[in-house]
Amino acid sequence: VGVEVDEAGTLDRLKVNRSRIFDPCVAAQGGHVVKLLGDGALVEFGSVVAAVNCALAIQEATTHAEAECAETKRIRYRIGIKLGDVIVEGDDIYGEGVNIAARLQTLAPIGGVAVSLTVRDQVAGKAPCVFEDMGEHTVKNLERPVRAFAVHPTAGSEPSERRPEPP
Repeated sequence: VGVEVDEAGTLDRLKVNRSRIFDPCVAAQGGHVVKLLGDGALVEFGSVVAAVNCALAIQEATTHAEAECAETKRIRYRIGIKLGDVIVEGDDIYGEGVNIAARLQTLAPIGGVAVSLTVRDQVAGKAPCVFEDMGEHTVKNLERPVRAFAVHPTAGSEPSERRPEPP
């Protein structure tokens, strides 16, 4: 998102996106927004398939909603998903799963989704998507490399299966 170009306008559009697209997609897949981090969010799901379906729905709906905007003004998310244990402390979560998801997010293509190997293995054949191997990446604060996969919706998958209808 080009926050530095039009900070107020971008933040207004981000709020609209959250209320019309992001939050309904998360709710539809049974997710829980743990915290908002500026223009990012940490979301927890009980199912990794639901997390991937949610991510694809958010990306698709955001692309559709932003189609009329100039390219430089479009909201474009990068989403990272990791399956793993977390530490719950109060209303927050921590742990390697959270750290790896954050690193995967930085590896995701703009407007895309990146997942770990364990997510790919658990979701393959259970969600309307295909996985593109992005190889192993050495990332900050982790001793072992992380194998990342870009997630792409399969051609002909029904958008309504993933995306709530706009209000």
